[in-house]
Amino acid sequence: MLEISELRKRFAGGSEAPGGKVALDGISFAVRPGEMFGFVGANGAGKTTTMRIVMGVLQADSGSVSWQGRPLGSDDRRRFGYMPEERGLYQKMRVAEQIEYFGRLHGLSAAAAKRATDDLLERLGLTERRGDAVQALSLGNQQRVQLAVALVHDPEVLVLDEPFSGLDPIAVDALAMALQERSRGGVPVIFSSHQLELVERLCDSVGIVSGGRMVATGTVSDLRAAESDTLRVVVRDPAPGWADGLPGTVTVNGDRHVLHIADGDDQEILRRAMKAGHVEHFGVQQPTLTEIFKEAVA
Repeated sequence: MLEISELRKRFAGGSEAPGGKVALDGISFAVRPGEMFGFVGANGAGKTTTMRIVMGVLQADSGSVSWQGRPLGSDDRRRFGYMPEERGLYQKMRVAEQIEYFGRLHGLSAAAAKRATDDLLERLGLTERRGDAVQALSLGNQQRVQLAVALVHDPEVLVLDEPFSGLDPIAVDALAMALQERSRGGVPVIFSSHQLELVERLCDSVGIVSGGRMVATGTVSDLRAAESDTLRVVVRDPAPGWADGLPGTVTVNGDRHVLHIADGDDQEILRRAMKAGHVEHFGVQQPTLTEIFKEAVA
């Protein structure tokens, strides 16, 4: 298990606080084997700083990062796969040559690096581009190469900073499948993203960070359970004023009225809706991750 405990980091020169800008203020979470952890927050919330500390690019002012119950060291990090937000590819190097090169840097033999590269090129849909220079690739294909570089040495942990940023749906699916394969093989996966629908679909657990603090963490189902469910009622062509007095909000979409209500007598609401018009939908609606995020950072 990868454990991040009470990370704190202040950068000098900021104006937000005396002595500098507080980037992290006690960030803590854990990622278990085979778990996909979505790290979400606004720009500047502390996601990238946390990942850089995990990978040893930055040093925390205090707090700890542990792997398998002991402090994380440089030898452990060599067995991690890291995909930074700022891509680190050699633009003039050919795709297959580049992936093999990074495999050799991680200690693979020439034959093992070639086998791993061939497998990743096929899995990520890059076989036909293996001889192309990186600079000739689209952004989506460059990100596939960057992911291949992070995967080539069969890492024990994956740390990915905005891996889906700017990708088309086909590239998103290719990267998502590759990450799911690794996760099912027992690899802890951490990735940050602003695409909350994607995080909700892929992740077992989520951490929401705001202003350097973890404001919510847990499984998506647990985070949903902590919020109030909403009753959603859709009535077609209802009588005017049918929802007057009910403790909810009504929005109008053409001839359909949509009532969202957090409490009240559901049977009475149903009777009123049926009396008012044709009820097209009546059911409890759990909050989406987007709604949970907005509530958590408010």
